[in-house]
Amino acid sequence: MSIVAIGCNHRSSPLSILERMTIAPDDIPKALSDLGSADHLSEVVVLSTCNRVEIYAYAEKFHGGYQDIREYFGRHAGLAPEDVNDHLYALHDTEAIRHLFSVTAGLDSAVIGEHEILGQVRTAWERSAEHGTVGSTLGPLFRHAVETGKRARTDTAIGRGIASVSQAAVALATEQLGGLDGRTVLVLGAGEMAEGTVKSLAAAGTSDIFVANRTWENAVALAEACGGTAVSLDAVGDALVAVDMLVTTTGAQQLILESGEIAAFISRRDGRELVIVDVAVPRDVAPGAGELPGVTLLDMDDIGVFVEQQMASRTRVVGNVETIVGEEVDRYRTVTSAREVAPLIAQFRTRGNDIVDVELARFSGKLSDLDASQREAVEAMARGIVNKLLHEPTIRLKDAAGHARGDRLADSLRDLFDLD
Repeated sequence: MSIVAIGCNHRSSPLSILERMTIAPDDIPKALSDLGSADHLSEVVVLSTCNRVEIYAYAEKFHGGYQDIREYFGRHAGLAPEDVNDHLYALHDTEAIRHLFSVTAGLDSAVIGEHEILGQVRTAWERSAEHGTVGSTLGPLFRHAVETGKRARTDTAIGRGIASVSQAAVALATEQLGGLDGRTVLVLGAGEMAEGTVKSLAAAGTSDIFVANRTWENAVALAEACGGTAVSLDAVGDALVAVDMLVTTTGAQQLILESGEIAAFISRRDGRELVIVDVAVPRDVAPGAGELPGVTLLDMDDIGVFVEQQMASRTRVVGNVETIVGEEVDRYRTVTSAREVAPLIAQFRTRGNDIVDVELARFSGKLSDLDASQREAVEAMARGIVNKLLHEPTIRLKDAAGHARGDRLADSLRDLFDLD
């Protein structure tokens, strides 16, 4: 059995592929159902965010599990298997564990140290538990991953400064516009990303914030929270004529704004520049809109480049978090191996006692002339010899639990004594 982590992220895949691979929140239950019924997968968690889509699984065999997950990605994204292969990374056992802990600690995000990923990992774990695809392996693993993410943010400065995609998007837009004081902004969407965006906009001194969303009540609630104004979807066009910046954050699976629509709005702006920041994955705005006169279009690729420049000075903090991740991986492996080795040791000792029972029964006729105390002495001697023989292997196995040597010893014990 292997723990596997298979997926793609903002580093392994271009945005055009990542947005096809992304699994929308409404599609997560079906994804869990499909993967949970696959031939080689026993437990499954799906983590899909604006930066990544990853499937964590407890697989009967690594290669069989990889094939099941690759085929799922191909069906979901409408890509041939060979095209999927080019963009997937695949990790197993210790490296899969290390990757999950690094993700939760914020080391693998577009924005190093982002705080949103911790909640996203917890939500992915909880949703999988609700659908019955998490068991005794992935459950403790994800609990430990969340603990690692909390420790990273408590013990280091990894979460300070720009610590979310929404903060980075606003910082990049501020740079493009030369400041947000007195500027007006339209935000499309009212989810977690939109909430973080309006908070950052308000903190940056934005004059007016307009919020549009397909669910009117959600638009009103978010607008009220930031002192802004809710706008109906029908009024988005008029708002685009007036604002300085548009930020799109929806979870739509198709484009919200085509280039032609934006061109029509631009023609009514009297030459004023419009900055569009599209942080949605899949994208909300047609890429061609960036070629329109007076339009600057920024997407997740641009945010990634900007963040890399901003994060260059945080090398020491990253090193500290990597140390924490390494410590937590070792701690998880030690705890898990000790838990897994206990039944093996019990079975090993049971096998020894069974041999004593068989041999005592086989020689019962020859021992029939002994009285009760003598028979007890013979039995005690036989069990004592077996226990002494089992003692050293048992101690060595316990001491090595949690390390590669412990795994090798456990495998050898199973093979030598025909244990499960």
